[in-house]
Amino acid sequence: MIFGKIDYINLLPFHIFLKQSSLNNAFKKAVEHKKGVPSSINNAFKKRRVSAAFISSIKSKHSTIQTLPLGIVAKKNVKSVIVKTGKTSIDPASATSNVLAQVLGIKGEVIIGDKALKKYIKNPENYVDLAKLWHEKYKLPFVFAVLCTNKYHTIYKKLATAFKKRNIKIPRYILENYAKKRGVNEEEIREYLKLITYNIQRKEKKALKLFLKKSKALGIKNKIHKRV
Repeated sequence: MIFGKIDYINLLPFHIFLKQSSLNNAFKKAVEHKKGVPSSINNAFKKRRVSAAFISSIKSKHSTIQTLPLGIVAKKNVKSVIVKTGKTSIDPASATSNVLAQVLGIKGEVIIGDKALKKYIKNPENYVDLAKLWHEKYKLPFVFAVLCTNKYHTIYKKLATAFKKRNIKIPRYILENYAKKRGVNEEEIREYLKLITYNIQRKEKKALKLFLKKSKALGIKNKIHKRV
């Protein structure tokens, strides 16, 4: 039973939850050995090197994948999925965000994750926030990733349910550590996490369905075994 960890600030509450859970130490240690950017976690999940992970939305719909009502969701704006308009280039760490830029008709350099958050906080006027643009256009949140399993679904379902019931408090020392490593101060991290929700309900399902429909209309495959 191995969980694939996307090592970004937006999943910090979930990773703290896993550390505080009653799962055995072997599982918790394995999480730290199976971490990476979204595209690498997608690949590890595809090859069944991990039994569960937050999989990029564009990769989350396939008959062999079971999903849970938990994900990485931007309520409105997000700050960490941005485009610098100009010459088009994708972010190799991304799957969903590259497609979202195409769906929204935004050309430029796609940047995601903590490096994007740092850039946006410093100079917000230089970038387009893709989640904000999506919300302005469709009045819906945007689902960047969905918790998926290929094994031990019942165990992960219980974990997901428990996480949704918990109010996770981030210890000060962890905030300090992330602030130092990611170049984003503690208060900015707190404010950023207020933009994120994890529960996938009616509106989120509607948003995900709309995104997949629009990506399909552009001829973009949304299966886990296809590279985007």
